Amino acid sequence: PLEVLVRTVLSQNTNDLNSGRAYRNLRERFQTWDEVAEAPAEKVAEAIRVGGLSELKAGRIQGVLRWARERFGGFRLPVCEMDVDQAMALLCGLKGVGVKTASVVLLFACGRDVFPVDTHIHRVGTRLGLLPPRTSLEEAHRVLGEIVPEGKAYPLHLNLIRFGREVCHARRPECGRCPLWDECVTEGRGI
Repeated sequence: PLEVLVRTVLSQNTNDLNSGRAYRNLRERFQTWDEVAEAPAEKVAEAIRVGGLSELKAGRIQGVLRWARERFGGFRLPVCEMDVDQAMALLCGLKGVGVKTASVVLLFACGRDVFPVDTHIHRVGTRLGLLPPRTSLEEAHRVLGEIVPEGKAYPLHLNLIRFGREVCHARRPECGRCPLWDECVTEGRGI
């Protein structure tokens, strides 16, 4: 879970390609989590610069690593052993970790049936009328989490992100090839 948390922090406000490069650079530059935790912040920021917001992310990553070492006696994050509410509360208490990041950790590292809502899922959910306009990301997690069928969080999460990237773009969505055209409440409104 700790590796997934670090990767997810690196993925914030960037694309998969750049966050992947940032993670690879981090692991090539520093051999252990202890080296990352103890390195000068500017060295960590330099390693992850390609991912954007490097100074902010470096501080958050180092803070999480130091916290885990102190709290759990090593570089581990036993959230998979906790119930979902307890794990969410623990993760969301960390600086730079919100509901989306915590949900990603629980879904991908622990296999928990939680539904992370990113910008693509939020946009698709709004356009399909599942979310009222101007719904916050935190509220979107609650609303969509309640309607996602049990056991479907993982495939639905991946498929909605792909759909948002490939068809239901933020600008100039490809409505003509949308399989959900009939369900879309924003169709024909000049999105």
